[in-house]
Amino acid sequence: MSQSTVPRPPVPRESGGQANKPAPAARKVPRRRGRKDPRLAGGIGLRHRLRRDWVLVAMTLPAVVLLLVFAYIPIAGNVIAFQFYSPYAGDGFFDSMANSAWIGMENFQRMLDDSDFWNAVQNTLMFSSLQLILFFPIPIALALLINSILHSKIRAWTQAVLYLPHFFSWVLVITVFQQMFGGAGLVAQLARDWGLTDSFDLMTDPGFFKWLVTAQVIWKDAGWGIIVFLAALSMVNSELYESAAVDGAGRWRRMWHVTLPALRPVIALLLVLQVGNMLTVGSEQFLIQRTAVGPGASEVLDSYVWNRGIANGDFSYAAAIGIVKGVFSLALVLAANRVAHAMGEQGVYSRR
Repeated sequence: MSQSTVPRPPVPRESGGQANKPAPAARKVPRRRGRKDPRLAGGIGLRHRLRRDWVLVAMTLPAVVLLLVFAYIPIAGNVIAFQFYSPYAGDGFFDSMANSAWIGMENFQRMLDDSDFWNAVQNTLMFSSLQLILFFPIPIALALLINSILHSKIRAWTQAVLYLPHFFSWVLVITVFQQMFGGAGLVAQLARDWGLTDSFDLMTDPGFFKWLVTAQVIWKDAGWGIIVFLAALSMVNSELYESAAVDGAGRWRRMWHVTLPALRPVIALLLVLQVGNMLTVGSEQFLIQRTAVGPGASEVLDSYVWNRGIANGDFSYAAAIGIVKGVFSLALVLAANRVAHAMGEQGVYSRR
């Protein structure tokens, strides 16, 4: 008979009766209750991290101090919204705040009964909605356009031209628009030369003011807004475009199926932040043009707070408006972020 070629298991040797004795169990490391040992988890303790990253901490410390001084400590000043605050009631702000009379919710009730306040809210929502619809998509389109330019010098020149108006002040921007669309501007002179009209002046038309403001914002800040989108486009893997081209996808289908999905998280994040800033449309742009179109068409919340709180000295009422504005802005951010989560995006923060 032929022997089987299947190997047999080795027979353990006897060594003093210890062959069949099981191996000793591994020694258990006692666990500490409450706090987890960072060495067991592969982490580093806080003291070691501070010692290792002290240079980064020192670089961040001035920014943290500025944030505390100019963002968090002034929150204590919101107390004057519940007072009849007078800066002459004491020596310094805190002394005056301590000596001012408490009036409770009177400033908030006054706000609800103020027709000028509701007019400012209506104008603010109208301007912010137009900017959200008309201004927000333009940086995306410009980023896609610049990204499609192959020649590096032409791309750099285009970026520089588009960035330049962002560094102009609002005084200069409005002056440029005045020279173009004012009563003595270029368009008005051409209209008179061609015999179309003798009273062309868009800068003083209250009905056209909302479109004029939106055009000014687009011309000034659209080029600056493409920076984030260009940074996101630079992270897209070029092999995705090559694979799509091999599969027969044209330029528009590559943009729709490769480029826009890569920009989707950034678009969702910026859209959430834009919705949260709907009650903040700036004040300088509107204060400069206030006399030309009147307060009924140009008054927004920021300019209203300036006129009532700073110009007229009604600090308590302005502080009450600021509290309401902050609460509603926070609610808008949370609502927009929840919508982003429902659409599968992270938004400002994740759900975990």
